[in-house]
Amino acid sequence: MFDAQLRGVLDAPLKRAAAAIDKGWVTPDRLTTAGLTLGLASAGAAALQWWWLALAMWLTSRLADGLDGPLARRRGTKSGAGGFYDITADFIVYGSTVVGVSLGVAAAYDAPQWPFLLVLLAYYVNGAAFLAFSSIAERYGKTLDDGRSLSFLGGLAEGTETIVVHSLWLVFPMFGWQIALVWAVIVGVSAAHRVYAGYRSLR
Repeated sequence: MFDAQLRGVLDAPLKRAAAAIDKGWVTPDRLTTAGLTLGLASAGAAALQWWWLALAMWLTSRLADGLDGPLARRRGTKSGAGGFYDITADFIVYGSTVVGVSLGVAAAYDAPQWPFLLVLLAYYVNGAAFLAFSSIAERYGKTLDDGRSLSFLGGLAEGTETIVVHSLWLVFPMFGWQIALVWAVIVGVSAAHRVYAGYRSLR
């Protein structure tokens, strides 16, 4: 919901950060790999109930994810392969961190895990909707170009909200399953909207 506005605010700082790390050994794909590795480490730390370490790794992971695109554009090396790797890494990180938090919350607070399963289901539907839309929109010339590799349908739950919610259940793990339940509803509503909006856009 806030991604478009936040991109406008963060565009200049991310460009400056990309310029600062623009060294020969730093590449967009390596930044994506760093984000993926840190995301998986965050999931593992959450499963072990190392909440603050998991939070630090999660936020650093998302920072690396936010810098690979600006660095690629700065170097003029933006490619389909890089975009594919980036979105795949995002899916792996989002799914694994939900699982990690679910395991940690269940072990520490004897909390139910089914709200986290609902989050994963909602993520699955969201991913299917926007990936299918992006592919079909490309074929029929109805792409939505916002500078990213794929055509993203906007929604109530986007990247900004995901970063915030994943941070919240690491800061307040004792309320993790309740946060997950509310988030599952929000992502579910967003998924339904994306399915509807995508169908209408492609008619």
